[in-house]
Amino acid sequence: MDYLIVSYLREAILIVCYISAPALLTALFVGFAVSFLQAATQIQEHTLSYVPKIFAVFLVLLISGQWMMLIIIRFSIKIMTDFNLILEGCGWN
Repeated sequence: MDYLIVSYLREAILIVCYISAPALLTALFVGFAVSFLQAATQIQEHTLSYVPKIFAVFLVLLISGQWMMLIIIRFSIKIMTDFNLILEGCGWN
């Protein structure tokens, strides 16, 4: 039964990676684009890169938030339905 717990932990880590990827990749690409423009125009303002990143990540979270919640809810339901199996696997039942 330990494989069940390990598989749930593995799936949880993968879900965290899937859910965080859109926001992190957006921040990465926007940050790269802003720093490229700063280097091309020789504007060396440190706070200039934060505002576009915040707006871009907010927009991505707004667009993909429903998808993220759907994945989290499905995984939560899966864990709650197999909760007895998890307890038996740990020897707590």
